[in-house]
Amino acid sequence: MVASQGKNRRLSLAVIIVSYNVRDLLRNCLSTVFAAAEQNKTWLDVRVIVVDNASRDGSSEMVAAEFPNVDLIASPENLGFTGGNNAALELLGFQKTGAENPLAGSSHPRLPSPDFVLLLNPDTEIVEDALGRMAAFLRDHPRAGACGAYLCYGDGTFQHGAFYFPGLMQVFLDLYPLANVPGLRRFVPRLLNSRINGRYPTQLWQSAEPFPVDFVLGAAMMVQGKAIREVGVLDDGYFMYCEEMDWCLRLAQAGWPVYAIPSARVIHHEGQSSKQDPWASFERLWRSRLRFYTKHAARYPRLFRIGLRLLVRGGLTVRSWYARRRFERGKIDLAAFTQEIEAYRRLAQTF
Repeated sequence: MVASQGKNRRLSLAVIIVSYNVRDLLRNCLSTVFAAAEQNKTWLDVRVIVVDNASRDGSSEMVAAEFPNVDLIASPENLGFTGGNNAALELLGFQKTGAENPLAGSSHPRLPSPDFVLLLNPDTEIVEDALGRMAAFLRDHPRAGACGAYLCYGDGTFQHGAFYFPGLMQVFLDLYPLANVPGLRRFVPRLLNSRINGRYPTQLWQSAEPFPVDFVLGAAMMVQGKAIREVGVLDDGYFMYCEEMDWCLRLAQAGWPVYAIPSARVIHHEGQSSKQDPWASFERLWRSRLRFYTKHAARYPRLFRIGLRLLVRGGLTVRSWYARRRFERGKIDLAAFTQEIEAYRRLAQTF
């Protein structure tokens, strides 16, 4: 447990979990959150808010029956990751930006604003005292805007949870299937885990010391309440993807730096909601990236965005060619081929 180190005032943390059709994972996540809250109850008051995005698997009913202490918001529509988190943030008294909250005017009472807010995916599990370590870091570094955890997959292997803001090389490595090119396969893992692809050195993660980063994943991202009041909530223009990157950039621009906390470990069973409709998720990802680059034009000027569009269109053409080859060889059926090609076609029109 992280001690209060002589600081007498009890602090408050709101944990926001936005869920969509992952009932069993959500149950496990909540169990670990409440176990972590119990460890830190002497100095930290933890409130948990679950926003269920119109799940069809009984998620809301499970939360209501098994976790009565949770503030449950059962949305009648899928608000996305951004909209769901913003609905909870508004109920916590943080300023809404952009479109009107879809849950505005509901009977759910407004909750007190906390010192810290943790955005947590439902496909995560808090390991030991990760929650307390993150909250203690923000407590002891009041000008730190946000922090993220050390993420690992379900089998315990390391997962990058913090990144440099993306450049064109990351776009290239994401879209172009280099592993299919003879002679390049053995270099691909090294490239994907390098600074070229926005990754921080694994040596930093193996240390116990927090280190500054450009942005952390929203899978486990804790933010200072004071910082949210200054910069506003997430940008509703993102349904999902890139919203945490946008938020971290806005925080940094306002003088609230972001950090990674290697000693705070969180298991992340990655992409469980997005896997339910992978091609829709693929399109949302790239539309969100385009929005990010366009919105932050001062950082990504016109020449960069021209290069971006050329790279994306070229990558989609290459991917379409590989999809056709897989179809002709019987590796995917006509329905899967058509769905993939249509996703590429729609994105090419966007770019």
